[in-house]
Amino acid sequence: MNRTGRILLVTALVGVVGMAFRVSWNALRDIANAIGADNTAATLYPFVVDGLMALALVATLVLVDQDRKFALKVLGTYTIASLVLNYVHGLVPKLHGSTVDWGRLADWDPANWALVLLATSLPVGSIYFGSDLVAKVLHHRPAPIPADTANAEESTETEMIRSTADLVESTPPPVVAPMVRMADPVAVDFIKSTQTPKLAPAIDRVPVASIERRTVPAESTRPRRATGRVPEAARSTRPKRTPAQLLDEARAATADWADAQITAEGIRRTVHTSPTNARTLRDTLLAERAAATA
Repeated sequence: MNRTGRILLVTALVGVVGMAFRVSWNALRDIANAIGADNTAATLYPFVVDGLMALALVATLVLVDQDRKFALKVLGTYTIASLVLNYVHGLVPKLHGSTVDWGRLADWDPANWALVLLATSLPVGSIYFGSDLVAKVLHHRPAPIPADTANAEESTETEMIRSTADLVESTPPPVVAPMVRMADPVAVDFIKSTQTPKLAPAIDRVPVASIERRTVPAESTRPRRATGRVPEAARSTRPKRTPAQLLDEARAATADWADAQITAEGIRRTVHTSPTNARTLRDTLLAERAAATA
């Protein structure tokens, strides 16, 4: 929405809220007169109730997390209180002409006590909750925008306002190499038979497209360094075992194992051999056990 549309929307909202406040102001003023407020206090009473609702609404737009939930609770509480008092004002016609008894808002005593308590406690609550909301708004610090998000938004805006002339030049179309017309085979055979140095007239000289140059890594002429023999101290002291010896050791080690425990990893760790030998030993042992069971 453009700026003009936003201004018109806010203006219409302010007008509707102002008219609604005027309607509520009449009811709340009569309620204030009924609970013993003088003319000045009764005139200011609607600003105490409905004004705090507006303040709580603004606070919900600024605060976050727990503070925002607190502002929503205040807004909901004072909205319900204003609705109840307006409802009572509509049910009691005597309030409209200020002929009702002082301190009497309902014929039933418990309801009257509750309504008087509600009407008299709203100003005190406005002082407490309003001060708390203002303090929370003043001490609120908005969370910093991450640098990556800011850079991304800035780059997006830059691409959007970028003119067509500033864009990178489009990729040129591929160059098609011209076709080379080869010599007629009949003319070539005739030239070879006559052994004349004349060339066949059918050959047309057409420039051939330039061949793309590619960088080829240079091969090193330096001879590879010969590795020396492994010293005796670094060599393994364990003699190399034959497949038969490995099988005997695996049989002895897995004699009391269950079939599910015979795995290549378990045999490799127990016999200390390579994974390939361990898999071979596993297959052999499982085959032997299957044959013995059969």
